[in-house]
Amino acid sequence: MNIIVNGKPRTVAATTLAEMLAELGYAGLRVATAHDSEFVPAVRRAECRLRDGDKVEILGPMQGG
Repeated sequence: MNIIVNGKPRTVAATTLAEMLAELGYAGLRVATAHDSEFVPAVRRAECRLRDGDKVEILGPMQGG
Protein backbone atom coordinates (compact mmCIF):
# COMPACT_ATOMS: atom_id res chain seq x y z
CA MET A 1 0.00 0.00 0.00
CA ASN A 2 1.21 3.52 -0.74
CA ILE A 3 0.98 6.09 2.05
CA ILE A 4 2.65 9.36 2.99
CA VAL A 5 4.84 9.24 6.13
CA ASN A 6 6.18 12.56 7.42
CA GLY A 7 5.60 14.10 4.00
CA LYS A 8 7.38 11.37 2.01
CA PRO A 9 5.78 8.59 -0.05
CA ARG A 10 6.31 5.10 1.37
CA THR A 11 5.16 1.65 0.35
CA VAL A 12 4.24 -0.61 3.28
CA ALA A 13 2.64 -4.01 3.76
CA ALA A 14 1.05 -2.99 7.08
CA THR A 15 -2.70 -2.51 7.38
CA THR A 16 -2.75 -0.78 10.79
CA LEU A 17 -0.80 2.08 12.27
CA ALA A 18 0.78 -0.23 14.88
CA GLU A 19 1.95 -2.65 12.17
CA MET A 20 3.33 0.24 10.10
CA LEU A 21 5.35 1.57 13.05
CA ALA A 22 6.89 -1.89 13.56
CA GLU A 23 7.58 -2.28 9.85
CA LEU A 24 9.38 1.06 9.71
CA GLY A 25 11.48 0.38 12.83
CA TYR A 26 9.58 2.45 15.40
CA ALA A 27 8.39 -0.48 17.56
CA GLY A 28 9.12 0.15 21.23
CA LEU A 29 10.04 3.81 20.72
CA ARG A 30 8.12 6.62 22.40
CA VAL A 31 6.59 8.58 19.55
CA ALA A 32 3.45 10.60 18.90
CA THR A 33 1.38 9.68 15.86
CA ALA A 34 -1.25 11.31 13.70
CA HIS A 35 -3.34 9.71 10.96
CA ASP A 36 -4.82 12.06 8.39
CA SER A 37 -4.22 15.01 10.77
CA GLU A 38 -5.92 13.31 13.76
CA PHE A 39 -3.83 12.43 16.84
CA VAL A 40 -3.78 8.67 17.51
CA PRO A 41 -2.84 7.65 21.07
CA ALA A 42 -0.62 4.58 21.46
CA VAL A 43 -3.52 2.48 22.83
CA ARG A 44 -5.51 3.02 19.59
CA ARG A 45 -2.77 2.33 17.03
CA ALA A 46 -3.65 -1.35 16.58
CA GLU A 47 -7.22 -0.46 15.62
CA CYS A 48 -6.25 2.45 13.33
CA ARG A 49 -6.68 1.05 9.81
CA LEU A 50 -4.57 2.39 6.96
CA ARG A 51 -5.75 2.86 3.38
CA ASP A 52 -3.91 3.71 0.19
CA GLY A 53 -3.07 7.42 0.13
CA ASP A 54 -3.36 8.02 3.89
CA LYS A 55 -1.06 10.51 5.58
CA VAL A 56 0.80 9.57 8.76
CA GLU A 57 2.96 11.79 10.94
CA ILE A 58 5.45 10.34 13.43
CA LEU A 59 7.04 12.66 15.96
CA GLY A 60 9.74 11.80 18.48
CA PRO A 61 10.65 13.66 21.66
CA MET A 62 12.95 16.64 21.23
CA GLN A 63 15.83 17.61 23.46
CA GLY A 64 17.29 21.01 23.93
CA GLY A 65 17.34 23.95 26.14
